[in-house]
Amino acid sequence: MTDPPRVSSLTLLLWLWLPLLFALFCSSVSGRRARNIESNGIPAPVEEFNNEALMPRFAEPIQNVTVTVGRDALLACVVDNLRGYKVAWVRVDTQTILSIHHNVITQNPRITLSYNDHRSWYLHIKNVQETDRGWYMCQVNTDPMRMRQGYLQVVVPPAIVDKETSTDMVVREAANVTLTCKAVGYPEPYVMWRREDGEDINYNGEPVNVVDGEVLHITKVSRLHMGAYLCIASNGVPPSISKRVMLRVQFPPMLSIPNQLEGAYVGQDVQLECHTEAYPTSINYWTTERGDMIVSGDKYEAVSVDNGYNKYMMLKIRGVSRQDFGSYQCVAKNSLGETDGVIKLDEIPAPSTTTTSTAITPVVPSVKKKIKTNKMKGKQGKQRLSENQVLGDYDSSSNAEWHAPGDYGDGFSSKGPPLGLDSGTTLSWGSSSFPLHIVLGVGVLLLR
Repeated sequence: MTDPPRVSSLTLLLWLWLPLLFALFCSSVSGRRARNIESNGIPAPVEEFNNEALMPRFAEPIQNVTVTVGRDALLACVVDNLRGYKVAWVRVDTQTILSIHHNVITQNPRITLSYNDHRSWYLHIKNVQETDRGWYMCQVNTDPMRMRQGYLQVVVPPAIVDKETSTDMVVREAANVTLTCKAVGYPEPYVMWRREDGEDINYNGEPVNVVDGEVLHITKVSRLHMGAYLCIASNGVPPSISKRVMLRVQFPPMLSIPNQLEGAYVGQDVQLECHTEAYPTSINYWTTERGDMIVSGDKYEAVSVDNGYNKYMMLKIRGVSRQDFGSYQCVAKNSLGETDGVIKLDEIPAPSTTTTSTAITPVVPSVKKKIKTNKMKGKQGKQRLSENQVLGDYDSSSNAEWHAPGDYGDGFSSKGPPLGLDSGTTLSWGSSSFPLHIVLGVGVLLLR
């Protein structure tokens, strides 16, 4: 807002002479006052004091008004003791008389006048435009003229100039990018950039949430910059406004494999997984080690899930057979290149499905341990050892185990024979087999 301008002589002339009737009225009032002074003989200062008490006066200042463009404005002028004097509204900066007393003078159809009890005078401006911004004067045709001024402030909410603002962009990775946003309004809008998803912007090597100003410049753009950006303009006049600009970054496919080696047993269902990144969006598929493309069906199920420039690939193989073991490739292609990864599927043993017995099988002391003990008894020990050569050469490092007919489970394999077997049980040692009672007898002799 600027200081109230001084009223020019031209404005006074317009006020005094354009409405002829108004000018004559002013002259008659002035002449009558002069005659009264001469005839009564009252001193001039006393007469002026008495007249001042009777003169019109403004009951309150004209309030400054702030209004949003397109709305209606109202300026009020309140005058006490107006009597026969008249009120006029004048546009100061253009020196235009808008109204005189009950009459609207201007040709502007948006301006009207209302009044109340010969005291309050209202200037109405409909559908306010920016050109209406400025000083307005309320005058009373006294001599000298009395007046008050008020300022009409017209504010304009922000608007984005599309022709000077960036649109959606597609750039290659590592290029430099400049996004521009031009906004207008009154007061001048404040402009900022931010990501639509609320994530930070990698700006000049630092993560920031907001970038101030009309220009967003990104050096060496990467795929991490890809996304929607919002240019937001505000100036305190609602509503704020924004424009969405989509930034797309092109790059060839890249691929990662969580597990390059998978294991499965025959008959099992297995899943192979790959993760790819690419823009433009890649074409993804699976192949066998022979290069044959895999198509979903009863045997295979190929799934692909997009998430921005990321894509998840999964190949499900149902009821794996021995022919399914080998290498599989996940492939990704776009206009900028292609890449692939290999996953090897190997066979693993199937889990055991046999049942185990609950029989208790204590272990007989090791034969070799007793042999060592007998060696300490001299010739008698040697003689007994020679008597037992029928057992064959026994080495404690050998893998010989006791085996009984029937399935006793993994827990029943030991270096000694299980007890509680029937008399028909035979025990194998190396390449020979012996009845159970013979082996037990030999063990008793060795213990003596």
